[in-house]
Amino acid sequence: MKRTWTTYALALGLVAALAAGATAQDLTVDEIVKKTNHVSYYQGQDGKARVQMTINDGKGGTRDREFIILRRNRDDKDEEQAFYVFFLQPLDVRQMVFMVHKHIGKDDDRWLYQREVDVVKRIAASDKRTSFVGSHFFYEDVSGRALDEDTHELVEAETDDTFYVLKNTPKNPDTVEFDYFKMWIHRESFIPVKVSYYKGGEEYRRAEALEVKEIQGFKTVTRSRMTDLRTGGATELAYSKVEYDTGLPDEIFTERYLKNPPREHLR
Repeated sequence: MKRTWTTYALALGLVAALAAGATAQDLTVDEIVKKTNHVSYYQGQDGKARVQMTINDGKGGTRDREFIILRRNRDDKDEEQAFYVFFLQPLDVRQMVFMVHKHIGKDDDRWLYQREVDVVKRIAASDKRTSFVGSHFFYEDVSGRALDEDTHELVEAETDDTFYVLKNTPKNPDTVEFDYFKMWIHRESFIPVKVSYYKGGEEYRRAEALEVKEIQGFKTVTRSRMTDLRTGGATELAYSKVEYDTGLPDEIFTERYLKNPPREHLR
């Protein structure tokens, strides 16, 4: 186990900057969950990044996609938030747009605009755990899962001086395909280094942070991977041109901009 976590720390580039200074903190499970959610989705008032997606089908075949993510917090409580994902390539998805309005206490609103057929589709709440544009990430992985959908438990036997380990069990198991998922959260940065999903006691799906950089004072995952352990397929995301607090206007996160992308903010 120690050797495994040393490997993760090296891959993340956190040995000198983070792991060496990691210390136990007297936090409740709810505090750990909220801090982790903030670091994962809410740092800065807004943010943007260019993303290179590589999909490996596990049989030697690969596909690439490139898109820009715009994100804006709509309150200061880590609750209401908007995402705008604009696809650059390949041609079959060029100018496609995925938009999310995140809410607390009710289902998120999700839209998908497909340029080639000029159709705006509302994505039902029941579809949030389906493939995001043919990748191994789900729609819900892109914008995040609501904290109140799961019961969170600190796994004392696996938690150590470097990582908190949380077991998260869905309150409504009929809405998801997993029985529970576990998160290995770096104590100092609150970055989830690994997230494993289980069904019938078997780990079948795994998300990993492969690289972390400090950008404008924020610890930021700049390379990640989602693996389907049953098929061997995986999707890797590489983030570049990451910026925070750019002053994105709220109006661009509306249906009007699904067909008319805000090009000045997509450069």
